[in-house]
Amino acid sequence: MKGFLEDANYSIGLLDEGATLADVIDNCIYEHTHTGKKAFYVGDLGKLVRNNIQWQNVMAPIKPFYPVKCNSTPGVLEILGTLGVGFACSSKSEMALVQDLGISPENIIYTNPCKQASQIKYAAKAGINIMTCDNDIELKKISRNHPNAKLLLHIATEDITAGEEMNMKFGTTLKNCRHLMECAKELGVQIIGVKFHVSGSCKDLQTYIHAISDARCVFDMAEEFGFKMNMLDIGGGFTGSELQLEEVNHVIRPLLDVYFPKESGVNVIAEPGCYYVSSAFTLAVNVIAKKTVEYDKLLPSGVEQTRNDDEPVFTYYINDGVYGSFASKLSEKLNTIPEVHKKYKEDEPLFASSLWGPSCDELDQIVENCLLPELSVGDWLIFDNMGSGTLGEQSTFNDYQRPLIYYMMSFSDWDEMQDAGIASDTLMKNFFFVPSCIQLSPEERFSTAA
Repeated sequence: MKGFLEDANYSIGLLDEGATLADVIDNCIYEHTHTGKKAFYVGDLGKLVRNNIQWQNVMAPIKPFYPVKCNSTPGVLEILGTLGVGFACSSKSEMALVQDLGISPENIIYTNPCKQASQIKYAAKAGINIMTCDNDIELKKISRNHPNAKLLLHIATEDITAGEEMNMKFGTTLKNCRHLMECAKELGVQIIGVKFHVSGSCKDLQTYIHAISDARCVFDMAEEFGFKMNMLDIGGGFTGSELQLEEVNHVIRPLLDVYFPKESGVNVIAEPGCYYVSSAFTLAVNVIAKKTVEYDKLLPSGVEQTRNDDEPVFTYYINDGVYGSFASKLSEKLNTIPEVHKKYKEDEPLFASSLWGPSCDELDQIVENCLLPELSVGDWLIFDNMGSGTLGEQSTFNDYQRPLIYYMMSFSDWDEMQDAGIASDTLMKNFFFVPSCIQLSPEERFSTAA
């Protein structure tokens, strides 16, 4: 395992015991107010350490493989790599990024369900052999470009939730698994296991029971074809809540013990993404414009008007939007509400408000309707739980530039790293021998230890 990337342009601030995340945000807002009011993130890398400890306490021996597309910022990948987490990559650039950290190919899985031939060839050249597959066309493509590939058959799950369709976009049926195994035998391609994915929005944990039972059927089917199966990937869908993690574990553990006991030699892995990073990042944005609008235009359809006509209604434009940090808003609901940074009185009136990004595009609506005190241009809003799906590939819309990222970690979390099963000499190699990675630039300087 290498140390921090030599060309990575970032720092981690080690905080005094009395300092808090709010102190860091206050300091950064103060700096930006004087140097240019740009949106920025504060990433608490210690949260990754704590989440990994929680995973080991609840889900061990299931090994986590972090989906890089969830948040590919260098600080996140460095810490997770140091903690011994594997990586699930969906593109050549992600595979290259992870390999630059010194991660061995055995700890990398190529999970894109629709792979480009050139990227399959790249994986073959890099020695990344484990990848997923759910149809015969993909299987033939892999056999042509990566003869040494080891496949996980991606099976579909039936996680039906209110207002959502069956999750059958990717994944094959049990019936088709037999056909894929026949094709694999003819093509000389190895099948080593099964993957499934249960959406984090799925409320029925029985879905895991059905999926694990289906996986066992595929393993039994594989024995008929002479395949040596040794891996089960239970996918992602972990929200980050300790309660949800324990609930999932309570459901799957008895079934795993029966169908895939330790003596079977089957390695069970998972792909927790937002579990690790969602709560670790906070986004601060600045109000760049403001106008008054008609109240009935702000209400969602079907909602009755109940306000006094004399009350003003505000629309605010901020310096980040769906073509940037709020990209996930285009496909799902925003799971965080804004917090006003400036201090205001508890009895201060609240007004119906909407928040929009800077593009002036009709799709660039961040929050449709919320109650806020009256804001002024230049005020700051804080969004927490912004670490997942917001810090991947950078958009090119309107020359959008990703907000600055300020990494932090407390000394207590630093100490926790040394108790997380990582050898002390590895820690020394990754951190202490690269002092520039624990120093702050003048623009980033907040409460830190020398």
